[in-house]
Amino acid sequence: MSRSGADLALLLLGGFRALVDEAQAEMGRRGYEDVRPVHDFAIRAIAAGADSASELGRRLSVSKQAAAKTIAVLQERGYVGRDVDPDDARRKRLQVTERGFTMLREGEEVFDELRDRWARQIGAEQLAELERRLTDLVGPAPVRLDAPGWIATQDLAEPDRG
Repeated sequence: MSRSGADLALLLLGGFRALVDEAQAEMGRRGYEDVRPVHDFAIRAIAAGADSASELGRRLSVSKQAAAKTIAVLQERGYVGRDVDPDDARRKRLQVTERGFTMLREGEEVFDELRDRWARQIGAEQLAELERRLTDLVGPAPVRLDAPGWIATQDLAEPDRG
């Protein structure tokens, strides 16, 4: 029985959701019950240079207001802070805090553990083959989730217009 293209897309999305949902649950067990996937994306964008609500909004493809709300939550929870811009004392620049970087590192550990679990479930070679095949289909550079529509090898200043 052959599946439809829509079924394939939903299977891929289901794999993504399964990993993200389990990672979020594990992060909660590790003391990060207040973290959501969008927080990870925002913190990564800030670490990569999005130092204002406007820039974060552009990187996440959301409004400046939505970005400002996310920033407020991240500040309140201690994941990001604001420092005075050395070039313009009137401006405050976003910075990822040590707590924010620690959370990102723990999240990466969780995803590594989940990958190891999948390897035990279907076999290490089968998982490696799946990864090779997906790489053949989508290319070697992973999608940047802190910048929808862009890939890691593109200049962050230039959105994918394709």
